[in-house]
Amino acid sequence: MSKYLVVVESPAKAKTIKKYLGSDYEVLASYGHVRDLVPKDGAVDVTNAFAMKYQAIERNDKHVRAIQSALRHADGLLLATDPDREGEAISWHLLELLKERNALKNKTVQRVVFHEITQRAVRDAVEHPRQVADDLVNAQQARRALDYLVGFNLSPLLWRKVAPGLSAGRVQSPALRLICEREEEIKAFIPREYWSLIAQADKAGTAFTAKLIELDGQKVEQFTVTDGGGAEAAREMLLRNSGGQLSVAAVDKKQRRRNPAPPFTTSTLQQEANRKLGFTSTRTMRTAQQLYEGIDLGGETVGLISYMRTDSVTLSQDALAELRQVITQEYGATSCPPEPRFYKAKSKNAQEAHEAVRPTSSLRTPKSVARFLGPDQLKLYELIWKRTVACQMTQAVFDTVTAELRVDGRNAFRANGSVLVEPGYLAVYNVSLDVGEEAEDDDKRLPPLEVGEQVTLADILADQHFTEPPPRYTEASLVKTLEAYDIGRPSTYASIISTLQARDYVRLDGKAFLPTDVGMIVNRFLTEHFERYVDYDFTANLEDQLDAVSRGEQQWQPLLAAFWKDFKPRVDEKMELRREEVSEARVIGTDPVSGKPVSARLGRYGPFVQIGTKDDEDKPRFASLRANQRIDTITLDDALALFTLPRMLGHLDSGEEVAVNIGRFGPYVRYGSQFVSLKKDDDPYTVELPRAIELIEQKAAALEAATLVRFGDTGIRIIKGRFGPYITDGERKAPLPRGKDPEALSVFECEAYLTEAAAAKKAGKGKGKAKTKSAPAKKATAAKPAAKKKAAPRKKAAPKKKAPASKGSGAARSTPG
Repeated sequence: MSKYLVVVESPAKAKTIKKYLGSDYEVLASYGHVRDLVPKDGAVDVTNAFAMKYQAIERNDKHVRAIQSALRHADGLLLATDPDREGEAISWHLLELLKERNALKNKTVQRVVFHEITQRAVRDAVEHPRQVADDLVNAQQARRALDYLVGFNLSPLLWRKVAPGLSAGRVQSPALRLICEREEEIKAFIPREYWSLIAQADKAGTAFTAKLIELDGQKVEQFTVTDGGGAEAAREMLLRNSGGQLSVAAVDKKQRRRNPAPPFTTSTLQQEANRKLGFTSTRTMRTAQQLYEGIDLGGETVGLISYMRTDSVTLSQDALAELRQVITQEYGATSCPPEPRFYKAKSKNAQEAHEAVRPTSSLRTPKSVARFLGPDQLKLYELIWKRTVACQMTQAVFDTVTAELRVDGRNAFRANGSVLVEPGYLAVYNVSLDVGEEAEDDDKRLPPLEVGEQVTLADILADQHFTEPPPRYTEASLVKTLEAYDIGRPSTYASIISTLQARDYVRLDGKAFLPTDVGMIVNRFLTEHFERYVDYDFTANLEDQLDAVSRGEQQWQPLLAAFWKDFKPRVDEKMELRREEVSEARVIGTDPVSGKPVSARLGRYGPFVQIGTKDDEDKPRFASLRANQRIDTITLDDALALFTLPRMLGHLDSGEEVAVNIGRFGPYVRYGSQFVSLKKDDDPYTVELPRAIELIEQKAAALEAATLVRFGDTGIRIIKGRFGPYITDGERKAPLPRGKDPEALSVFECEAYLTEAAAAKKAGKGKGKAKTKSAPAKKATAAKPAAKKKAAPRKKAAPKKKAPASKGSGAARSTPG
């Protein structure tokens, strides 16, 4: 009989911890959450103090039953789920479920928390248990309830007023707003021209450059020179006045020191992994989870990093001591400062009880564990190890030189140089920069310069520039901005981004996020009609209140009541909107043929263009936008080009007409009554007859290769298909009856099968139409023959209909709204 049953979240974690605790402990996994809100309206009872109706997550119920069974043979239960709000909630939900099932009689129940999966940390946690923290549980319940209330009320409104299948969420919507607003800035941006003048100088054979800083007695700003004519005039004047020489008027020499960045939090880890490794936030967190839960190092399974969901930059005294030892061994005593470095978190809600993301032992260098790790694991572990080691190393030291080089009393250039003299932490790690940030030139050398001496002016280059719009968000810059605005929490950034992509609200163009038409329209609807709920300050304030709940400083039901009091009337009010008031319809121009307006819109099946209106005598014409086209940017010419389909390409030698079009399953070529799909690289708007014939011949060749039996010139043949042989005459199809030998069938039998299949297909269509006309009546009449069936089938119980899985069901982490 085990003394204790320990429950963690994942089987990998369970396996590692079992080795540390020994035979007195049984360790099982819950596989993430075990309960979630019932997936229907009313799961949060707004009339009853926001009581939440939960149900067991079906796919994880077998794991709960395994825990119940093991608990019968144990004295007590140790809940060892992750050390954060979500982990606390998983423990609480499991506890509630076990109480409902009377599985806790005479059992002690305690909560244990560890921030790294090492033998020391796990055993220390077991020796210092506590109770489940109600405040953390309440904070998680409040977040889940808010996400539910927003999602279950805004999403149906979007379905009715904009398009089916859309959704809105408490945190994802402000994140979408950031991306859309940046796109609007880019679209509205008007570039400005400006010119820079760069001197190409030389001293004793050493070439260097200097930038113009004073022109005709005035300080040079970005837009001092704004056209080529002005730039050329300034260049000629400077060359003429200089006489081929520049005078060194001032030399300023300084020593500059740069400090290392703090160790990783969840946010900064995601940002750096995106910039340096090209990892998405989801990929980063998945890999970090593996490193945290444990890696087999040749017989010893150990967690290689501390818990990866944290906003703290604190390092324990033990970790600091070990880091200083590693720095001295690997990089020399001069690279280790006299005292450890201590960092303070910028976030006002940082959980300082946690540590930063760090190696559980910095003595495990990336090189020493490389053979045990997969490619992603090694890259991420090396990034974490280097960042952690670097944060405790000495400063990097640079010698910098700034020289002023004058043409005369009214014109001057400036040259800058910087030389790294002591690498310090840069020997291990250099922080990467956001797109749009300028890198410092840390190794641009200048020749020795003395005040009063002359240097040669070889030439002056006039360079044209244009101001650029703000860059689109990457995952790294979006995470940084979300953190700066205090929107969401580090553990939710990955799911926020993946939700936006899954909803097709944004797409990645390289590394940058580009909002889709759907995303732009949803954002416009929310900002126009629910501005408060996508407001950055409102969202951040709500996060602060939720954090206050987790600290026991605020009650969760009053928080929900205050939110609901204003939110519900707003939703009810917007239900009265007409669809035309909220769906975007951009008039592009006028069709020169019909004289009707041409507009771009979002419809049930995506963005499209339309000629005419619903009020016209004849119906409007429609055409779907291509993948690279957008409602807000498509031109009239591009829109009209979409109506050129179907295109007639010509005729085959047999006289059959060949045309190209786009259908439900993509672009295709039609020849006679037959069809062949275009390939991925074929453009239906530009493909010509030779390519169409090539595709037709390829299809014919493939058909010939798959033909098992051909019946002369009848057109009937038996084909070897993907799901088994079938009979076809080019238009009709019928499966080959099971057990039938293709070689033994006659053409008459094949014709009979084809006729029978066609009749059944026709009857099926008719039956479906009749059923939709009067479904209840059909159901009622269908019940009568059922009584005449055999007893056994009649008594057989109908299978229970499964409830649809609720959002985030079964996941180790709940998805934010």
